[in-house]
Amino acid sequence: MVPLASTTVSKQRSERRISVRLPLKVRGRDARGLAFEEETSSENLCRNGAAFVTRFDVAIGSDLEIRIPLSQHVSRRLAPERLAGPGNGNRFTGPRFNESDFTTNGRVVHVHDSASQGEKLVGVQFTGPRFQRVFRSESAA
Repeated sequence: MVPLASTTVSKQRSERRISVRLPLKVRGRDARGLAFEEETSSENLCRNGAAFVTRFDVAIGSDLEIRIPLSQHVSRRLAPERLAGPGNGNRFTGPRFNESDFTTNGRVVHVHDSASQGEKLVGVQFTGPRFQRVFRSESAA
Protein backbone atom coordinates (compact mmCIF):
# COMPACT_ATOMS: atom_id res chain seq x y z
CA MET A 1 0.00 0.00 0.00
CA VAL A 2 2.03 2.94 -1.28
CA PRO A 3 -0.23 5.74 0.03
CA LEU A 4 -0.14 4.33 3.57
CA ALA A 5 3.66 4.23 3.57
CA SER A 6 3.85 7.79 2.21
CA THR A 7 1.31 9.10 4.73
CA THR A 8 3.10 7.44 7.62
CA VAL A 9 6.44 8.89 6.58
CA SER A 10 4.92 12.38 6.14
CA LYS A 11 3.59 12.26 9.70
CA GLN A 12 6.97 11.10 11.00
CA ARG A 13 8.99 13.79 9.19
CA SER A 14 10.33 16.15 11.82
CA GLU A 15 12.12 18.59 9.51
CA ARG A 16 10.88 20.62 6.58
CA ARG A 17 12.28 19.60 3.21
CA ILE A 18 14.03 22.29 1.20
CA SER A 19 13.47 22.50 -2.54
CA VAL A 20 17.04 22.42 -3.90
CA ARG A 21 18.66 20.75 -6.89
CA LEU A 22 21.96 19.09 -6.09
CA PRO A 23 23.66 16.45 -8.21
CA LEU A 24 23.23 12.93 -6.80
CA LYS A 25 24.75 9.61 -7.62
CA VAL A 26 22.40 6.80 -6.61
CA ARG A 27 23.23 3.13 -6.54
CA GLY A 28 21.14 0.11 -5.63
CA ARG A 29 18.89 -2.61 -6.98
CA ASP A 30 15.68 -2.07 -8.88
CA ALA A 31 12.39 -3.85 -8.14
CA ARG A 32 13.56 -6.87 -10.20
CA GLY A 33 16.80 -7.13 -8.24
CA LEU A 34 19.04 -5.77 -11.00
CA ALA A 35 21.90 -3.51 -9.91
CA PHE A 36 21.88 0.07 -11.18
CA GLU A 37 23.84 3.28 -10.78
CA GLU A 38 22.46 6.62 -11.91
CA GLU A 39 23.41 10.28 -11.89
CA THR A 40 20.38 12.46 -11.14
CA SER A 41 19.59 15.48 -8.98
CA SER A 42 17.64 16.12 -5.82
CA GLU A 43 14.16 17.59 -5.96
CA ASN A 44 14.24 18.40 -2.26
CA LEU A 45 16.12 17.35 0.85
CA CYS A 46 16.48 17.75 4.58
CA ARG A 47 18.91 16.38 7.14
CA ASN A 48 17.05 13.05 7.27
CA GLY A 49 16.23 12.35 3.64
CA ALA A 50 15.88 13.39 0.03
CA ALA A 51 13.64 13.06 -3.00
CA PHE A 52 14.90 12.60 -6.55
CA VAL A 53 13.70 11.50 -9.96
CA THR A 54 14.89 8.19 -11.40
CA ARG A 55 14.22 6.19 -14.53
CA PHE A 56 14.58 2.96 -12.54
CA ASP A 57 11.70 1.11 -10.90
CA VAL A 58 12.64 0.90 -7.22
CA ALA A 59 10.53 -0.74 -4.55
CA ILE A 60 9.48 0.79 -1.25
CA GLY A 61 11.80 -0.57 1.43
CA SER A 62 14.78 -0.85 -0.96
CA ASP A 63 18.16 0.23 0.37
CA LEU A 64 20.18 2.65 -1.78
CA GLU A 65 23.63 4.20 -1.63
CA ILE A 66 23.55 7.97 -2.16
CA ARG A 67 26.37 10.40 -2.83
CA ILE A 68 26.04 14.17 -3.06
CA PRO A 69 29.18 15.80 -4.47
CA LEU A 70 29.70 18.96 -2.44
CA SER A 71 32.98 19.95 -4.06
CA GLN A 72 32.51 23.00 -6.27
CA HIS A 73 33.95 21.67 -9.53
CA VAL A 74 33.18 17.95 -9.39
CA SER A 75 31.40 17.88 -12.76
CA ARG A 76 34.21 19.75 -14.49
CA ARG A 77 37.16 17.99 -12.86
CA LEU A 78 37.44 14.47 -14.18
CA ALA A 79 39.85 12.17 -12.44
CA PRO A 80 40.77 8.52 -12.92
CA GLU A 81 38.02 6.12 -11.98
CA ARG A 82 38.26 4.52 -8.57
CA LEU A 83 36.82 1.05 -8.65
CA ALA A 84 35.45 -0.88 -5.73
CA GLY A 85 37.89 -3.38 -4.36
CA PRO A 86 39.40 -4.72 -1.16
CA GLY A 87 40.41 -1.86 1.08
CA ASN A 88 38.84 0.76 -1.18
CA GLY A 89 36.02 2.50 0.65
CA ASN A 90 34.80 4.35 -2.45
CA ARG A 91 32.21 2.06 -3.99
CA PHE A 92 31.23 4.46 -6.77
CA THR A 93 32.92 4.56 -10.17
CA GLY A 94 33.33 7.50 -12.50
CA PRO A 95 34.75 10.93 -11.68
CA ARG A 96 36.54 11.00 -8.36
CA PHE A 97 34.59 12.57 -5.53
CA ASN A 98 36.11 14.81 -2.92
CA GLU A 99 36.50 13.72 0.71
CA SER A 100 34.04 16.46 1.69
CA ASP A 101 31.29 14.91 -0.44
CA PHE A 102 28.31 13.52 1.46
CA THR A 103 27.84 9.75 1.25
CA THR A 104 25.10 7.82 3.02
CA ASN A 105 22.60 5.01 2.71
CA GLY A 106 18.87 5.47 2.42
CA ARG A 107 15.68 3.43 2.48
CA VAL A 108 13.00 4.10 -0.13
CA VAL A 109 9.88 5.32 1.68
CA HIS A 110 7.73 6.49 -1.23
CA VAL A 111 7.59 6.18 -5.02
CA HIS A 112 5.29 8.28 -7.22
CA ASP A 113 4.98 8.89 -10.94
CA SER A 114 6.98 11.90 -12.05
CA ALA A 115 5.87 14.67 -14.40
CA SER A 116 8.35 13.20 -16.91
CA GLN A 117 7.03 10.09 -18.62
CA GLY A 118 8.87 6.93 -17.63
CA GLU A 119 10.39 8.44 -14.49
CA LYS A 120 9.53 8.08 -10.82
CA LEU A 121 9.86 10.51 -7.93
CA VAL A 122 11.52 8.58 -5.12
CA GLY A 123 11.73 9.63 -1.48
CA VAL A 124 14.43 8.15 0.74
CA GLN A 125 14.99 8.33 4.46
CA PHE A 126 18.69 8.36 5.30
CA THR A 127 19.69 5.30 7.33
CA GLY A 128 23.36 6.29 7.40
CA PRO A 129 24.86 9.68 8.23
CA ARG A 130 22.49 12.65 8.20
CA PHE A 131 22.94 15.56 5.79
CA GLN A 132 24.49 18.52 7.65
CA ARG A 133 24.63 21.25 4.99
CA VAL A 134 22.10 24.11 5.05
CA PHE A 135 20.65 25.52 1.81
CA ARG A 136 18.19 28.24 0.99
CA SER A 137 15.12 26.96 -0.82
CA GLU A 138 15.12 27.60 -4.58
CA SER A 139 11.47 28.66 -4.25
CA ALA A 140 12.58 31.43 -1.87
CA ALA A 141 15.21 32.74 -4.28
